[in-house]
Amino acid sequence: MNAQKEVTPLDRLDVGTQARIAEIHGDRAMARRLLSLGLRVGSEISVVQHRKRGVVVASAGTRVALGACIADKLLMQTIDNH
Repeated sequence: MNAQKEVTPLDRLDVGTQARIAEIHGDRAMARRLLSLGLRVGSEISVVQHRKRGVVVASAGTRVALGACIADKLLMQTIDNH
């Protein structure tokens, strides 16, 4: 009943999707940079816009633009909105 949801890279999510950061596949410097932007494992985000290969996300009342190199290293679990 408590099955593990699949993870999807952030850059593959559709605009309007709400998701939670499940994993960060990057080095320590990238994790620190994301933390300074308020993004960490467990953070809930909403995909606002795709810009070329990058993504604009909203999290905790702020918007953050992430480049393709970062967006494809963030593995997300979608959040069911019932």
